[in-house]
Amino acid sequence: MPVVSNMQSNFYENHCFRCANTVYPVDRIGPLKDCTFFHQGCFKCALCGSKLTLKSYCNNQNDIDDKEVYCTSHVPKIGPGHLDGSAVVIRSALNVPRSYYVNEQIRAGGKSSIDADALGIRNSSGRSENGNSLSSDHRYGVFDASALHIRHALNQTELQKRYLRTHERPLAVYLDEETQRQLEMKHRVEEDDLYRKFARMRDEEEKKFKEEFREEWEKELEKLTSRFEREMVSSRSRKKSDDSKVLTLKLQQEKEDLEKNLTLRRDKKKESLTRKLLEHERAATAALVEKQSKEMITLINEKKTEYLKSEYRPDGEIIDVPDDTYPVQAPPPSPPGIAKTDIYVDPSVFEEVDQIAITVAQEDQKTFTDLVRQLVGRCASDVEKARSIFRWITVKNLNTMHFDEDTRGDTPMNLLRGIKYGTESYHVLFKRLCSYAGLHCVVIKGYSKSAGYQPGVRFEDSRFRNSWNAVYVAGAWRFVQCNWGARHLVNAKEVPKPGSKSKSDSLRYEYDDHYFLTDPKEFIYEFYPLQSEWQLLKQSITLQEFEQLPFVRSLFFRYGLYFPEEHTKAVMVTDSTGAATIRLGMPTTMQNSLIFHYNLKFYEGDQDSFEAVSLKRFVMQSVVGNTVAFRVHAPCSGALLLDIFANAVTPREYLTGEPMKFKSVCKFKIVCEDLQTVMVPLPDCASGEWGPVKATRLFGLQPVTHPDALIFSGRDLEIEFRMSRPLTDFMATLHKNGMEEKRLSKYVSHSVNDDIVTFNLTFPEEGQYGMDIYTREVGLPESGPNEKHLLTHCCKYLVNSSKRN
Repeated sequence: MPVVSNMQSNFYENHCFRCANTVYPVDRIGPLKDCTFFHQGCFKCALCGSKLTLKSYCNNQNDIDDKEVYCTSHVPKIGPGHLDGSAVVIRSALNVPRSYYVNEQIRAGGKSSIDADALGIRNSSGRSENGNSLSSDHRYGVFDASALHIRHALNQTELQKRYLRTHERPLAVYLDEETQRQLEMKHRVEEDDLYRKFARMRDEEEKKFKEEFREEWEKELEKLTSRFEREMVSSRSRKKSDDSKVLTLKLQQEKEDLEKNLTLRRDKKKESLTRKLLEHERAATAALVEKQSKEMITLINEKKTEYLKSEYRPDGEIIDVPDDTYPVQAPPPSPPGIAKTDIYVDPSVFEEVDQIAITVAQEDQKTFTDLVRQLVGRCASDVEKARSIFRWITVKNLNTMHFDEDTRGDTPMNLLRGIKYGTESYHVLFKRLCSYAGLHCVVIKGYSKSAGYQPGVRFEDSRFRNSWNAVYVAGAWRFVQCNWGARHLVNAKEVPKPGSKSKSDSLRYEYDDHYFLTDPKEFIYEFYPLQSEWQLLKQSITLQEFEQLPFVRSLFFRYGLYFPEEHTKAVMVTDSTGAATIRLGMPTTMQNSLIFHYNLKFYEGDQDSFEAVSLKRFVMQSVVGNTVAFRVHAPCSGALLLDIFANAVTPREYLTGEPMKFKSVCKFKIVCEDLQTVMVPLPDCASGEWGPVKATRLFGLQPVTHPDALIFSGRDLEIEFRMSRPLTDFMATLHKNGMEEKRLSKYVSHSVNDDIVTFNLTFPEEGQYGMDIYTREVGLPESGPNEKHLLTHCCKYLVNSSKRN
């Protein structure tokens, strides 16, 4: 989170001159004379109490110590012939040539040069940033870099270096609610006309469809009847009465079959027609929202410009010009200069904004104007505005909303009817709401690795088409995926009903923060735009390269995982021995908390075993430093699907024995084209990683003799650990393919001497063995009388025993 300087902090924490209460940026007028501030409601004439504006207020020119504000009728006047120091200052200012009306650096057709003096940012004391006095020929009245136009460009350059949270004027300051609502009502009429057009089109298509179906039925029925009549005539000529009964039954059966087949064809054709109509309606709705969004942003910018102009006093003095860096026109797409983590690291910085969005989502609003003003009314930056809208959509769960079909035009049914009827997507709604908040937003179309997608699938049709948003905040275009960010209520039996005042402390709204302002380098793993410039990457990639990128989920980035090897692709081909290795890197901060799991099955179908042996036993998971590796040995030629899961837990949570929920972080297609070596499964040990890293992470056991998961040994083996904290009840078990565990139990033992625990193994024959080690902490609370909770799996080794070793 960016650090705000003391100067900025003090500037935004002042007290109202009138009521002495704290003045916050959203309700502040000032600084005025001698850095005084007022609440908007307190900005009144000191004598008559009439409400003032920055255009109409006056200061006392007779008393330089008087900080009060007055209307033009009650401001103390300077007497005739009286000339004090304050008046001299004003007189001097009035005598300055009116060069401030022409800015040669900015004005079209003027001089284009900007010298160093013009770019020097000056403070109110008349000194430059380095403390040196300004030159004596400084042209007072000419806009320097403190002017809004130049400052915008300089702030944009600075923003690419680091994000500084700017404090903006709230929407209500420069755009009154009624003006915005009037434009919305105009838009509502346009939408009503569009929806009536949709209804007429659907009615016409329905009538046309029914008529075509009726004609087809009559035509086919006529054919059946004609054939029946011919067969009946033939039957009579043969004088066989039994044939008539058979033919009648045959006709009845054929009519039933015809009706059934035509009904199936009708339903399929109707489904196709409905889909085409909906696609047309979605396109038309999106086009209308695009037009209306431009009109809404134009209105907001016009009112903002009028407001900013009102900040310039007639005498040329600039009063309380806000630090407004948001562009009037939507900039072209380009890569952002800073990462998401430079804007915020922990979503808790939006705790207050998120809570407002959650509260607003539990109520119903009749207009978008009301909705957006409730959401962004207290937001101090463009990022907070986008965040509030994003959280409202993710909390509202619009897909499960229930509407009364008899609702009037000023009800939520009318407001969100596009969502109800499927003509408006989350992305179009997000764009619409952003326009009401004055934010530039676009809907991007392309492909996504969404539900049903598997690594290796080609994007050859419209099956994985998707849409998402880019919103312009923090000085750049940034991705937002409301659909994928939406989650559900946790610990709640039912969603709170709209308008319900009852709340429960046990309710928690889950969502996926990854899909808010996602960095392009992470977003490209899941989403590919049809227009390459909207990848927002410094170097765009092709659709084929997108297909080859590893198939990852948001949790992959939330845990800070990465691929340490460049050759890691969505489809991994094994070597001649049938082996392929997937490696994931993890940050040092997560090494002691991340636990991984995996699942292996055949790519086609859900079969997860080979010759009655679980495919999991053909994967060796191990951890070395900050890298976790999954070495897959294909048991046969063909394709496999490797799904890697992860969870972040503390050692204490793991040792309680409570079941852990793992979520997928990435998937890979493992292809074995030709297997030249017969692979055998690993010994049937406990699931999870191999090696002593787990023992160190959970129990503080430090390996003294064998730090690696794989051990090459003779017929005898001794493994030592050092305890960093008290442990007890050690137990070790041996496993070997084709041998019973009971038979192997006598070949392994252990001893404890001070802080050293030693495991002694004697192998009855050569081959590959698996060794599981269990223990528990001294004084660990037992979760129940069942003894299986007493011991916890500590670690496991894979041992290759041979006389040659």
